[in-house]
Amino acid sequence: MKQVLVTGTYGFLGRHTAKIFKENGYHVVGLGHGKWHPEDYIQWGVDEWFESTITFESLMTIDVKFDAIVHCGGSGSVGFSYSNPYEDFQKSVQSTLSILEYIRLRVPNCKFIYPSSPAVQGQLPDRPILENVISSPISPYGFHKKSAEELCLSYHRNYNVTVGIIRFFSIYGPGLQKQLLYDACNKIKNSTGNEIVFFGTGKETRDWINIDDATSLIYSFTENLNQWDVINGASGVRMEIKDTLELLASNFDKNIKINFNGFVRQGDPIYFWADVTKAKAYGWEPQIPMNKGLQAFFEYFKKLKNG
Repeated sequence: MKQVLVTGTYGFLGRHTAKIFKENGYHVVGLGHGKWHPEDYIQWGVDEWFESTITFESLMTIDVKFDAIVHCGGSGSVGFSYSNPYEDFQKSVQSTLSILEYIRLRVPNCKFIYPSSPAVQGQLPDRPILENVISSPISPYGFHKKSAEELCLSYHRNYNVTVGIIRFFSIYGPGLQKQLLYDACNKIKNSTGNEIVFFGTGKETRDWINIDDATSLIYSFTENLNQWDVINGASGVRMEIKDTLELLASNFDKNIKINFNGFVRQGDPIYFWADVTKAKAYGWEPQIPMNKGLQAFFEYFKKLKNG
């Protein structure tokens, strides 16, 4: 039986990643923070759970010959990187270095999958983003992700570690309890008026990918990766924030007008739109259109908040 280590398993991407590997016959080991009882983590496909910070020392205590490691642990917030740059560096860069060194010394034939971000490339024009666009980050978050990617490349070139990087755009889906869509649901639910104001202009674009499509890409990429590659993880569909929020709001039984204050938060990109040609070459196709994905997210939110 193949063995996979999923870091950050307690988190949104981590638990869904664990589940898809388990469904495909892997023995799944989880590592990260979170108070998890066996009856809970087993439901997500996790066979063994180690509650610990992701360090070289904690990895060395796990006596398993992994076929793959998927590093879902780490920072996932631009805002956090501004307010806590040192901790963000530790979560993004130091943890990645620990895993790469562990692979070099203990499991040299293990594939390493690193979920990264297009934040490594900074502000770009309103057109599909290719993976080879020169990196120019604009936030500590982006710089740290770029540093982690450079470490991945160094270990591949110098120690022949097999590494695959997926630059995920905007992942969403049932289970996510932070970021724009979740915050918007709370605002709409708790609104007593007929207008809600969000940051930005509404003309900013995002490329949304449902969590099920994201994890199926991780699995396909892991299975078919050969030596080294960097791919985008997205749907390849450009969508303005205003249209996204209006589509989300249409699920509520409220007459709500979505407006914007014109202020752009520090480090937020204006345009995110992916070219997914390379991802599709791994035998993967996104399956969940945005309208159905948002409806499912609304139903999750409704159940979470008891209607």
